[in-house]
Amino acid sequence: MLVLPKLNLAVATDATAKSAYLAMWGLFTAVMFIGTFRLNRALQVIFGSLTILFFLLAIGDITENAKLLRFAGFEGLFCGFSAIYAGLAQVLNEVYGKTVLPLGVQKK
Repeated sequence: MLVLPKLNLAVATDATAKSAYLAMWGLFTAVMFIGTFRLNRALQVIFGSLTILFFLLAIGDITENAKLLRFAGFEGLFCGFSAIYAGLAQVLNEVYGKTVLPLGVQKK
């Protein structure tokens, strides 16, 4: 959507199409977020914040609101750092056979 038009390999999309694309990813991620309710809190945070991020980006693009897009960028950083933490925690906990970094595991 962004790179190919700059390389003259595709036609650039308008704000409406880009917003619809981001909103559909937000909807998909929201459904995936529901699936995390039986998993650990770390995954809930990742998918919840990713859902919010996609909708913020969609709204920011359709309204061309620079402040909202900047806020979405910070929210995206939060989501990304949450994913890094969860990945690191899963690897370290598995390698050491104990909880090195907590994931907020759900009780069954």
